[in-house]
Amino acid sequence: MTKLDPKDRLVEGDFQTEDRQLDKQLRPRTLKEYVEQQIKDNLNIFLEAAKQRGESIEHVLLYGPPGLGKTTLAYIIANEVGANIRVTSGPAIERAGDLAAILTNLEAGDILFIDEIHRLNKVIEEVLYPAMEDFALDLVIGKGPSARTVRLDLPHFTLIGATTRYHLLSGPLRNRFGVTYRLNFYEPKEMIQIINRSARLLGFPIAKDAAEAVASRSRATPRVANRLLKRVRDFVQVKKQPNDAGRDAKENIE
Repeated sequence: MTKLDPKDRLVEGDFQTEDRQLDKQLRPRTLKEYVEQQIKDNLNIFLEAAKQRGESIEHVLLYGPPGLGKTTLAYIIANEVGANIRVTSGPAIERAGDLAAILTNLEAGDILFIDEIHRLNKVIEEVLYPAMEDFALDLVIGKGPSARTVRLDLPHFTLIGATTRYHLLSGPLRNRFGVTYRLNFYEPKEMIQIINRSARLLGFPIAKDAAEAVASRSRATPRVANRLLKRVRDFVQVKKQPNDAGRDAKENIE
């Protein structure tokens, strides 16, 4: 019998193979649909103030445990300000040239989202500093005594960085973000709201006690709740006993 990898457990917050498609399907797209009230209120003021001034928003850093919605929040921000969003990750940017190619293809007002930003290497991080502060890119052309530095102007863009390892970010990089939000685990009532919304989008009428059962086992994490909800839906569909959804949830999602 094949041993289950701990990362593949239903109650783990890390991404599984099917999570990305499910995440896109169930992801809130506006602040109105977003549940966490404190971040919603603060973010609404931050975005509205920038829109009233006609300015691009400041760089944003999002951090917290996996599965709490950092990527979702980045897409919500882009949608609320009507900006295009380009998505990449720290491990995907291997050379300074990779970062330069991404930055020079941005347009004014665009949002660049870098997931796992703590995994950027130090050389690339240093290239990022002037891009964030001065909207300029310093490139070294040539080698040895004939090498020279060329500065390219960049459009005013917004960088949104996301990390599960805030303590691994260097001080200089953290200080270049204008706004920082910590995403915390959700309250039980918030989890039930998320589960009910996801169930509606999946076309799966879920009983109150079933929603409570899923919420109680979701580790206060929306990604885990959506994963469990999908498994409960499969079980109820095969059993064809919707009225027993609450009991089935309690017996089969652990």
